[in-house]
Amino acid sequence: MLNVAIIGAGPYGLSLAAHLRSHDISFRIFGRPMDSWRAHMPKGMFLKSDGFASNIYDPKSEFSLGHFCAERGTKYSDTGIPVSLETFVAYGLAFKERMVPELEDRLVVAVERKDEGFLLLLDDGESVMARRVVLAVGITHFEHLPTNLANLPSEFLSHSYRHHDLEEFRGRSVVVLGAGASALDLAGLLHEGGAETQLVGRALQLKFHSMPTGKPRSWWQQLRHPQSGLGPGLRSRFFANSPMAFHFLPESLRLHAVRTTLGPSGGWFVKDKVVGRLPLHLGYTVQGASIQGSRISLRLRQVADGGERELCADHVIAATGYQVAVDRLKFLSPDIRTKIKAINGAPMLSSGLESSVPGLYFVGIAAANSFGPVMRFAFGAGFAARHLSRTLVTARAHDGVSIPASGLASTAD
Repeated sequence: MLNVAIIGAGPYGLSLAAHLRSHDISFRIFGRPMDSWRAHMPKGMFLKSDGFASNIYDPKSEFSLGHFCAERGTKYSDTGIPVSLETFVAYGLAFKERMVPELEDRLVVAVERKDEGFLLLLDDGESVMARRVVLAVGITHFEHLPTNLANLPSEFLSHSYRHHDLEEFRGRSVVVLGAGASALDLAGLLHEGGAETQLVGRALQLKFHSMPTGKPRSWWQQLRHPQSGLGPGLRSRFFANSPMAFHFLPESLRLHAVRTTLGPSGGWFVKDKVVGRLPLHLGYTVQGASIQGSRISLRLRQVADGGERELCADHVIAATGYQVAVDRLKFLSPDIRTKIKAINGAPMLSSGLESSVPGLYFVGIAAANSFGPVMRFAFGAGFAARHLSRTLVTARAHDGVSIPASGLASTAD
């Protein structure tokens, strides 16, 4: 029986696979490499995270984003130079080739629980038995649409996750819903690409990261606002560097921190593409919508005084984020889904990232309620890979068997 099956091939899945190789644990990893980034983020965008916080992690830190850019002659800095989506995707694919050549570009369409593990069915009909399964599915299944808009036809309403190439909107009118990084990136790129773009957000004002000054920070600034993989500040430093300590906080504190920390904001480099360039309707909520011929009409209500207005467009893009919900993982059997203990839709995980279903583990955004906001960002893949690989080594020892990975990682059944 295969020791570990990894489902998902983004930064978390690739990082874990690279670590399992170093521990000689037999595994197979399934998924389209960097799929969320390659197919579901808009072309031309830049990552909000700094270069040093945008790595995919191998055990010896031999192939960081900085190393990749140096090899390719791509301009790079740990801070101050935004990382383009194209660079990050190319880095992920190069990491896959160098560190995880076993990756199988196939999808897992069903997972069932068996006495000694799990049975996985692949999209080409192959069946795989694995003692343990790690779900590194990222945002793939969790796009969130406002409830009062969710039933609109897809020709009029879509989620930001659905758009990579924005050329289809050239010459059309588009309303973007949201005030976070995804909404701001989309609005700026749509405007640049020739779409008549408007942005609607509940926030009364837009927030952007501070532009780097390039000046050395004083010791007092470094003490009061230390740098971290989630940005400057003591709270961010704690969330970035101490996910295990976060796990042992009271549940109510953890949920509040995940809900309120690192709220909607855009990268400093997006501000000039949005502010003063396109209509901004801030402080409004969407009350409903209707289809009028070939256009969609949105009914808006002002948060402050309840005033109403109407906007019409050819299409509405909801950049309204993602909500983890175990029930949306339809490839898991109903039996598995009903046995996963969850809170607010997200799985409750042990200190070893294991769910209430023995042998089933979660990393990435699905682990945020248990290990903190860092799990929503690529930076969290380092902790997840190191910690979970050690957990799986211990679990293998308890099995009473030791199966070397050499020659098995890509062939084991």
